[in-house]
Amino acid sequence: MQLAYLSLGALAFFTLWQLYFHFRYFIKLAAYKGGRKSESHGHEPVSIIVVARNEFANLEANLPLLLDQDYPDYEVIVVNNGSWDKSQELLEEMEEQHARLKVVKIVEQERYPKGKKFGLTLGIKAAGNEWLLLTDSDCKPVGRNWIRSMSANFVENKEICLGYSPYEKKPDFLNILIRFDAFFTALQYLSFALAGKPYMGVGRNLAYRKSLFFRVKGFATHNHILSGDDDLFINETATSKNTRICIHPDSFMVTTPKEAWEDWIKQKKRHLGVGKYYSASSKTRLAGLHASSVLFYVSLAAAIFFCFPHQENLFFLIPLWIYLTRLISQFFVYGFAMKRLKETNLIYFLPLLDLYFMFFYFFMGVAATLSRPRKNTW
Repeated sequence: MQLAYLSLGALAFFTLWQLYFHFRYFIKLAAYKGGRKSESHGHEPVSIIVVARNEFANLEANLPLLLDQDYPDYEVIVVNNGSWDKSQELLEEMEEQHARLKVVKIVEQERYPKGKKFGLTLGIKAAGNEWLLLTDSDCKPVGRNWIRSMSANFVENKEICLGYSPYEKKPDFLNILIRFDAFFTALQYLSFALAGKPYMGVGRNLAYRKSLFFRVKGFATHNHILSGDDDLFINETATSKNTRICIHPDSFMVTTPKEAWEDWIKQKKRHLGVGKYYSASSKTRLAGLHASSVLFYVSLAAAIFFCFPHQENLFFLIPLWIYLTRLISQFFVYGFAMKRLKETNLIYFLPLLDLYFMFFYFFMGVAATLSRPRKNTW
């Protein structure tokens, strides 16, 4: 009986720890009203920057959408980062047709390969405007008001705007996992930013000032790391005072998802591996979130095991009641956050996805943490 009480105590503790994150941080995105309607739009000149390598098909499909935005003053800079497909021919042809388009070509050298950070740096140097709006070649805006919606947050005392980039919906289980992972990542970085503790953004939809980039010497502190052109840069530069978020539906950039499990897992391992270079406060906060999730399920299993033999007075049902308490909290907070990010159909899979990603993040995080940083190539 003593083990039953100990396991219940542990379960109650880790449940409260989880509820702390729900109602200290995640509720801020769930209750956020800034994205419900368009704010008064600014007209700051904007430079869109895309770094592409062998992305002919994506450039052909998505670049015209960037060049057709309903915004008075902007340019599009595409950095061709050593492509050997027909990207350069396409870009040169489109550059002749569109005055807004500026192409930067990087010739690949086998002995000195260039990563994305190098391409971004050249694109930023070529930018003629103070506000930079970053995205990828496999992303497409939901409409013609992407720049207008993001630029509503380009105000005098702000230097960073964190956007959201959902994945295209497809009818398979891998797609559900990818979309939930993108949602849960956004739930964290957007909620923490609203709580005054910004720590990352995604380069598929991210804006910051050119002067900020050069003030911190660009990617100098982490240029040796393959990834991190988005989250490590934001982790280094974002503060409670210089950062805003934008989740107006017009601001979304829809990304083409991976179709093979191997490709997605490889991508996730690379992204999670960057987390070990975050600031100490960011790592502590994220470790607390994920550790409490793992320990919640461990203590739940222990409580069920030790309480089940004691079926008198419905004692064995207590673990179930505690689990339902946390699940109801999740449905409430995650549900409203999903509504803000237009991902409401993911709520039906929440119990399964929460359990799956508890194991996934734990094992992938351990593997990524123990891995060595890769050389900064594409």
